[in-house]
Amino acid sequence: MKYLSTIPVILISGLLLSGCSSKTKTTAAKNTDPSEVIEKAAIPVKVATLAKTKISRTIDYTATILPFEEVNMAPSTPGRIDKLYVEVGDKINRNDKLFLMDRTQLYQLKLQLSSLAKDLSRLDTLLKTGSAKQQQYDQLKTQYDVTKTNVDFMEQNTLMKSPFTGIVTGKYYEDGEMYSGSPTTQTGRSAVVTVMQINPLKVNVSISEQYYPLIKKGMKAGVTADVYRNEKFNATVFRIAPTINSGTRSFNVELELPNRNELLKPGMFVRVSMDLGEVETFVVPANTVLVQEGTNTRFVYVERAEVAQRIEVTVGKRFDDQLEIISDNLKEGDNLITEGQSKLINGDKIKIVM
Repeated sequence: MKYLSTIPVILISGLLLSGCSSKTKTTAAKNTDPSEVIEKAAIPVKVATLAKTKISRTIDYTATILPFEEVNMAPSTPGRIDKLYVEVGDKINRNDKLFLMDRTQLYQLKLQLSSLAKDLSRLDTLLKTGSAKQQQYDQLKTQYDVTKTNVDFMEQNTLMKSPFTGIVTGKYYEDGEMYSGSPTTQTGRSAVVTVMQINPLKVNVSISEQYYPLIKKGMKAGVTADVYRNEKFNATVFRIAPTINSGTRSFNVELELPNRNELLKPGMFVRVSMDLGEVETFVVPANTVLVQEGTNTRFVYVERAEVAQRIEVTVGKRFDDQLEIISDNLKEGDNLITEGQSKLINGDKIKIVM
């Protein structure tokens, strides 16, 4: 009987010891760093030493031809259009007449000015004989000057002339119609006619900020149009934006484009090539440059202290299977990872193999 009564005691003791053991193992597992349990093996890679190469720097862009100048001609106030002197497509010279507005108000001002001129002349005579006061003369002279200014203004704003030699590209009214000042052009501006200067023309290109120190006024650029495959046109840099666009990290450059035989037209698609001379830069195999999925971010991996370090780069010119890469974080002598880079993430331990 005594032997049988000891069995429950032994079982309970065993369960208590088992529970303590499990608790100890669980506590130990919680306090253990997983990286200490399984250490990730170094990834084998191949590298090449980065060195700068001298290349002829040429940058290529696409653009749309613009008129050198474009003016939407309109009078200062609404009114009736007496006469239009031009049609769409007409070539015009500087100061050629474009249209004439109703001049009724101008004729009234001229009559008033003529009357004031006579009064001023009489008052001047009276002033010299002492029969009039200087204050009277000054008041009338001021009235005359204001009226004369209004007459000159109306003269210019009722007979509109071309500000430059160009071509008429838009006509929005006919003789006798009322100009109301409401928008008439595609740009939402009001005009009676639109005039463009098409020789020379203008091309705007947005250039990456890294080239800002290399772009100078007077630099030459080659321009080609797909519609004229065997023709090449020469343009010149005439204006450089003084600031960098913080959103695109680029700046605007305006090129003056002589329009040989007026072959080119505003709105045409063209390709622009600019030679920036010889520069030293990094040129690497194209397969070493990776792209972050879902973005346009380019990067490479370099080995530093047996660790893979990801470095974002800007891609420049392509030379067959080689790419120019640009980054302030790359330096000569860096070990560029050329094989195995597709398996890496930033910070991976690596092992260089031959």
